[in-house]
Order: sequence, then structure tokens, then C-alpha cells
Amino acid sequence: MTRPSQNVASPHFADELPSLVAGAGDTRLGVGLMRSYGDSNLNPDGSVIRMTGLDRIHHFDPASHVLRADAGLSLDSLIRTVLPHGLFPAVVPGTRFVTLGGAVGNDIHGKNHHRFGTFGNHVRRLSLMRSDGRRIELGPDDESGLFAATIGGLGLTGLIEWVEIALRAIPGAMIDAETIPFESLEEFFALADESITTHEHTVSWIDCTRIDGTKMRGLFMRGNCSADPDRPPHAARPRLGMPLELPRFALNPLTLSLFNEAYYRFGRLRAGRSKVHYAPFFFPLDGIMHWNRLYGRDGMFQYQCVVPPGASLDATAELLKIIAASGEGSFLAVLKTFGSNASPGLLSFPREGTTLALDFRNRGPQTLELLARLDAVVFEADGRLYPAKDGRMSARMFQSGYPRLEAFTAHVDPHFSSAFWRRVAP
Repeated sequence: MTRPSQNVASPHFADELPSLVAGAGDTRLGVGLMRSYGDSNLNPDGSVIRMTGLDRIHHFDPASHVLRADAGLSLDSLIRTVLPHGLFPAVVPGTRFVTLGGAVGNDIHGKNHHRFGTFGNHVRRLSLMRSDGRRIELGPDDESGLFAATIGGLGLTGLIEWVEIALRAIPGAMIDAETIPFESLEEFFALADESITTHEHTVSWIDCTRIDGTKMRGLFMRGNCSADPDRPPHAARPRLGMPLELPRFALNPLTLSLFNEAYYRFGRLRAGRSKVHYAPFFFPLDGIMHWNRLYGRDGMFQYQCVVPPGASLDATAELLKIIAASGEGSFLAVLKTFGSNASPGLLSFPREGTTLALDFRNRGPQTLELLARLDAVVFEADGRLYPAKDGRMSARMFQSGYPRLEAFTAHVDPHFSSAFWRRVAP
């Protein structure tokens, strides 16, 4: 694989930012902890401004549940600060190693979308630096459209300097969780519908190697914040890790099938109710450093789509049929439903419907051909793909999935760009 070359600036003081943002010359892009799986955080032959050195908390008021901090503050550090006060971010993704700026720029979602929407729904204010030298403070009351373009805007409207968010109150650090095995897509949708009113967090793992029409097997996981006020120590740093990249022969249909069989059997043994710490419930992969090395030096593609409710059953069944027939399944295939909460960003990914996310080892043209076949199903269902996890979608696929793209484009800063944007921009 070709690893792109880009200039990297790593500021540690706010007064360094104006000279990095303003002016002509190479295109630039603000980045954080680089957890996006595709090329939306890459700017080959340009510059990136890595914001992780700017992680200061400006203001935190436990009484009003409001925190303002530099865009480079990670959710990990934020949680460590606010949890002792009985507070937590309203929305968290599958990793806590995401910056505030990244959370806004990708308008991240979590297991509780049907209750709390996206991260952008809880942004009160933000400061945006533009290449023309302006520093603009924006909030949901902005009528220009720039705030809506910045939420989920992939860093293309300028550099996010700081973010102010509304936190939520929680009793403690524990989750009352439940795992339920299921044997078909119909059963999954029944569990999802049932859980909307009873559980805040829902998600499922599916075995994508064992698909027969709508018959399949999986583990449906749901949970609520426990009323237990216990706040045990914060999650430890990852103890396990992949010391090296696996050779190509290590990942094949047999090892994939064996892994999924073991995962399902282990999940069935642990089915039922339990009380768990928030970290393994929300961030299971954070416990394994460099887990992506499982896929070897050629890396992987993550594919995440969402299809609307009317097409959910048929489109999801067709996607899984194609994946199973290809033999290119995933270790961790995730299936969940999004609620009807409107996302605030012009390019926000979540919409009401069903989302499927899988990892595919990069095997070159055969993997790209498989993903193109999946695209055709999503396109026909009037669905869309997640830019934060994409490294190859076509301009046609992107433009069809985001009907407010024209309005967004009007707010793109002319000196901010990315590999993703240059590939898909109208």
C-alpha cells in the first residue's frame, strides 16, 4: 500500500494557530487522534494541523453540566475529569480515544442514538478559525448554515479551536447490561423495536459467516446506566496488544469461521443480565492496542452503511448474503438501528434506519469489487455510507447519499481539504 506523505504541524499553544490556518499555499486540515479508518483525515501533498497538543479545559461547571475545552482534548481525558462529578458525555462512539474536534467533525454516534441522537446534538458553542483570518463563534442558533456545515463537516469548514458541550448526569460508572442470543434478522428487529422504550443502549454482533436468507445468529446487547452510585477506578490503559502485523495466510475463511464460532459460543455462555463497567461496554476494542494489526500490512477497509426503515430487512439480508457468499466476512460485524432523532449536521451520517458495520481485510481488487457490490445494494435502498470509515467510496455514492451536499459545499473553506474530499466533491 502507498502511505501518503503530508506535512504535520503539532501546535501546543493557541497563539500558534493563526499562522497555521491563515493564508494561501498548501491546503490544510485539522486532525486529532487519527482514529478514522479511511482518508477523511489525510491530506496528501498538503498539511495537517494535529490538535492533540491543545487539550486544555477552559471551563467546567458540574452544576450546569457544561464543559468547554480545546478541540484536542480526548474523550478519555474528558471522562476522567467529569465522571467523579457524576457526569458523562451524552454520546460516545466505540472508542474513547477521539478528540472533541474529531467528535464534532464526524458527528459521532453511539449505542444510544434512539435516545440522545448524535454528538452534535449536544454541542452548545464552538470556535472556528477560517483561512481568511476570521475566528467565528457558532452555536445552534446560527442562521448562516456554517454551524450545521461544521457539525459532521469532516474538518472542511475550517479549524475547530474549542468546543462547548452539554454533559449528562449519571448515577455511577456501571451499566446494567443484558446479552440475548438471536437466530434471525426478524428476531433482531423484534428485539431492537422492543428495546427502544426500555433500554438506552442497544447494539448487536452478528456471525457473518453463517447466513441463510434471513436466518443468522448473533448476540443482541442492551443496557441502561445502573442506579448503583459506585464509581470504580477509571478503565486501565490497554493491557493487551498486537505486537506485529499478522501474515497474509493467518486470515482466511477457516480462521474467520473458527473465531466467530468461539465468539458466539462464549457470548451464549454469558447471556443474561450483568453489571459491567462502562469501559468494556462502550469501548471493547480499546482494551487491545493496535488491534488493526490483525489485518496485516495491507490493512483493512471498514464498511458502514445505513439504510432507511422501509428497506431495512430486505437490504440488510441482501448485504449479508453477498458478504457470506464472498467468504470475506468480518471478525466484528455490528448491526444496530438508529432512531428518528434528526442529526444537526448537513453531512451527518446517522439517519433513521438500520446500520451495518464490518471490517474487511484489504485483498486488493477482489475486496474493492465486493465493496462495490455492497454499494449497489445501499444505493438502491436509498442509503448512505459513513465518510469517517471510508477509504474508497465513489463520488456518485457520496453525492447520492447526502442530499444537503450542495448547501454544505457553500461553506467549505477554500484552503481546507482532504484526500476524501478531493475524491468525492461535486
